[in-house]
Order: sequence, then C-alpha cells, then structure tokens
Amino acid sequence: MRRLLCDLADVPDGHVKAIQLEGLPELAVANVEGAFHVFEALCSHGASSLAEGRLLGCEVECVLHKGRFDVTTGKATRRPAKKPIAVYPSVVEDGQLFLESDIPAEAVSAAGR
Repeated sequence: MRRLLCDLADVPDGHVKAIQLEGLPELAVANVEGAFHVFEALCSHGASSLAEGRLLGCEVECVLHKGRFDVTTGKATRRPAKKPIAVYPSVVEDGQLFLESDIPAEAVSAAGR
C-alpha cells in the first residue's frame, strides 16, 4: 500500500525533511540532486533526529555527535555512528513522493530501540 510522504517541492535539493506518518517511526526524506531518499530519522548512535542534520552530498550528518550516514544505503560512514539506519523504498508520481509499501513491523520495533 502506498502512503503519501510529501510533495516534491517541500524538499528542495540538498535538504532533508522530517515526515511523520501515523503508526510509523519518524522518517526523513533527503533530496540529493533531484533523487529522493527515505530513511529512518532516528540516529542509530544517539537520540537525535537526522531530519535536523545537514545533507552533505549523499550523506546526512547528525547534529548531536556529527556521525554520518549514506542516505542511499543507510550505512554509517563517519564515527561515532557505527550501526546503519533503515532505508525505505519510495516512488515519485505526479510531483509527489510515496512510501512504496508499508514498513514491516520488525522495522518499526527496531527503530524504537
């Protein structure tokens, strides 16, 4: 089931936006040169929202400890972050970004660490 995340115009190139959908953990959307990536907003290192971080190319930097994650793969790319974050499939349609399918229950519980 597709769920609307946002209008593409809501996330300018080089920016990150927090998205909250009922029943799901906070998500973030990053616009990397017109490519949109959806990922878990909670930093795996500390209790900080990655949606508040800076986007540096395809990496988002956590504001709390400066750890970084690749928004395309979820891989931690700079310490102190070590554990990856979840990334989720999305689709662009008619100027809007949709979550491609429901996030599995195990991903929701993992995000609540």
